[in-house]
Amino acid sequence: MKILAIETSCDETAAAVVEDGRRVLSSVVATQIPFHRPYSGVVPELASRAHVVTLNRVVAAALDKARLTLSGRPRPQPDAIAVTVGPGLVGSLLVGRMAAEALGWSHGIPVIGVNHIEGHLLSPLLAFPEVKPPFLGLVVSGGHTELIHVAGWGKYALLGRTRDDAAGEAFDKVAKMMSLGYPGGPVIDRLAETGDAGKFPFPRPWLAGSWDYSFSGLKTAVLYKLRERGRWSLKDKRDLCAGFRASVVDVLVGKTMAAAAALKVKTVVVGGGVAANALLRRRLPQEAASRGFRVAIAPPALCTDNAAMIGAAGYHKFRRGTGRKSLTVNAQLHLPLMTRSAPLFRPDPQPANFV
Repeated sequence: MKILAIETSCDETAAAVVEDGRRVLSSVVATQIPFHRPYSGVVPELASRAHVVTLNRVVAAALDKARLTLSGRPRPQPDAIAVTVGPGLVGSLLVGRMAAEALGWSHGIPVIGVNHIEGHLLSPLLAFPEVKPPFLGLVVSGGHTELIHVAGWGKYALLGRTRDDAAGEAFDKVAKMMSLGYPGGPVIDRLAETGDAGKFPFPRPWLAGSWDYSFSGLKTAVLYKLRERGRWSLKDKRDLCAGFRASVVDVLVGKTMAAAAALKVKTVVVGGGVAANALLRRRLPQEAASRGFRVAIAPPALCTDNAAMIGAAGYHKFRRGTGRKSLTVNAQLHLPLMTRSAPLFRPDPQPANFV
């Protein structure tokens, strides 16, 4: 089954063709970073306008690379269309949703509305097709930080999520404080690679007795540290970035490993933009191997927003019988993947090595 997927939830205009939820036949992403960089963040109106201008070209390129068409023979047309319907910027979501509906109705192709978080959650499976539920998923991006137990396809239990800033949002805000440019997360990661994390140790916000996350206090701690001195050398900036990054990664790794042990799962999957972080990609497999877990992290190209992950999620949703010839879910700023269920187990208290 070949699915044309469309992703326009924020500032990336993306289209892809995915076969049977596992094989990426094409993936095209048009970034909007140059449009938003002068504002140090995403401007919703600019994002929507850019999607309108770019989407047709991106969809055509994805179909062509996959040797499919929507204009008739000799090439076949996709079997279904998957499109992100939330969460995200409403204006941006509407551009993708209306395009998918129009294509679906005009060509008689079923359309599947997909949750953006589910796309990130299942994105590692495109690189690790042998992974099957049950497993533990960590979605860590600019807008979301969630720990999810996947008992089966479409069977999700939310264990924990951020109470304030998402991890990626904290990276971008700290980068803005340091005037490192936009997007700031990759810049902090790059500088931290040559920094000394021990020079500027920051607290690890564990939130004892909960699987939730909180990064706003850590962000404030960085702000106070920056105010202690007027000028910062490049070396000190590198050290500060390393200390901040180490704090975020320690919390993400610590809670993920503790939850995996409590659930007695053997596999942990990780997706979202922050999954491209170099330290996180090193630490998680190391810690998992010492505990007998396997970690499947999405490749860097599938960490940031892309349509291939929407195609993968759409395939599994279609198999569950939720594909329709028109969407019945409106584009939504807030669209929870699941509601928080009763605790599956009691979280461990704060580890001794967290402060």
